[in-house]
Amino acid sequence: MAKAPRKVIITCAVTGSIHTPSMSPHLPISAEEIAAAAIGAAEAGAAIVHLHARKPNGEPDQSLEAFRPFLGVIKQRVDCVLNITTGGAATMTIEERLAPALHFRPEVASLNMGSMNFGLYPMLDRFTEFKQAWERPYLEGSRARIFRNTFADIETILTRCAENGTRFEIECYDIGHLYTCAHFVDRGLIKPPFFIQSVFGILGGIGTHPEDVMHMKRTADRLFGDAYRWSVLGAGRMQMPIATQSILLGGNVRVGLEDSIWAGKGRLAASNAEQVTIARGLIESLGLEVATAAEARDILNLKGGDQVNF
Repeated sequence: MAKAPRKVIITCAVTGSIHTPSMSPHLPISAEEIAAAAIGAAEAGAAIVHLHARKPNGEPDQSLEAFRPFLGVIKQRVDCVLNITTGGAATMTIEERLAPALHFRPEVASLNMGSMNFGLYPMLDRFTEFKQAWERPYLEGSRARIFRNTFADIETILTRCAENGTRFEIECYDIGHLYTCAHFVDRGLIKPPFFIQSVFGILGGIGTHPEDVMHMKRTADRLFGDAYRWSVLGAGRMQMPIATQSILLGGNVRVGLEDSIWAGKGRLAASNAEQVTIARGLIESLGLEVATAAEARDILNLKGGDQVNF
């Protein structure tokens, strides 16, 4: 009997806190737009939807009131795993960043594995006109800003979410972040199967060369063996090339307008669903299958959508 095709999990990060409203008219801002983007991504094949919230002017917003309007709508309309960020934005305190995941008790929350320089300011070379007063200072401020994720911060998120049964999308922007993850694994604060999201192409983190991707994979394999599930995201124009490499190496993929606003050279993605559709085509063209939400829950040992607080 032929072996069943491998299931590949697509995560879609629909808005994030990196890109600003003036960069793309398709970037979801309002609760209605974020809900519609998430629903469209799930219908296109994303098993997991990674969620940030924004203020009406497009600024990142980590308040409960910003998340509440779209969480229930998405849950009612589609069956997908809702992943709430604890990254928020580098301008926020750890308490602000943690609040939504702590309150809403999602199946998955993101968790960054180390403090780092997080340079957004090079985007000022490409984008020069801004509709909102906050956009330029926000991007320029990243030149002197540190995205704080201390050992104490990571431990706080892990321990305070432990009773909620929330598991984590463990975001690793460099090799040292994998070792930080291993530290918390050794202490019993992160339990298998670990969902490691390797991030490539953020200024301040590891680059986007194929050898960088291989180095992350080899290191994670050595540290975690078969106790982890690997996924990647490539920033900007490297989104799909890195996704393709991950698929070929046995991994999963993350796409979405948080990570890239493009759907081809010089062409803005019209929606998050468009990027999910491209990723799905890559997966299926290689004879593999896209994981459903139910299959992703099984692969990642998640608690189920009926155990959340929304």
